[in-house]
Amino acid sequence: MALKATIYKAELQIADMDRHYYGTHTLTIARHPSETDERMMVRLAVFALHASDTLTFTKGLSEVDEPDIWQKDLTGRIEKWIDLGQPDERRMARAAGRADAALVVAHAGRTADIWWQQVRNKVARLDRLEVWSLADGAAAGLAALAERSMCLQFTRQDGQLWAGSASADPVLVEWQVLKAPGNAA
Repeated sequence: MALKATIYKAELQIADMDRHYYGTHTLTIARHPSETDERMMVRLAVFALHASDTLTFTKGLSEVDEPDIWQKDLTGRIEKWIDLGQPDERRMARAAGRADAALVVAHAGRTADIWWQQVRNKVARLDRLEVWSLADGAAAGLAALAERSMCLQFTRQDGQLWAGSASADPVLVEWQVLKAPGNAA
């Protein structure tokens, strides 16, 4: 018998001073049986960093032809493709070809550094691709905020993101841009 996804409910209160975006999003998250709390919470944090009225979670790990998060316009054109983890260069090229902007967020510490060294030259030519690496400890700190029903506050200012809840200490989420869009790696 196949394991089923675990359902989480999250209310995100977002104050993004860098983008001048302020809003509340009520989300239902299906956590795949193979997904960890760390990865799920990184998905929420990345959602908060790019929040808009049209940004949505996809089937993610359950569907190999979709990213974790995307933003589409009214015609169905993919404006933003966001993958988490360490995809191979073919997947990143496909994402950059299908979307106006593609973002990969690596969050596995030292293994992310090794992955990046292996793929950086292969994706340097992809103008629409951006690659970030979360700071060590950010994913674990976010995982400490995970609950089946969450009310989280995300505050972004000066390139930093703070995540918090009423029941846990705030977590600083920092990232390094490994590849900016339009730039070589």
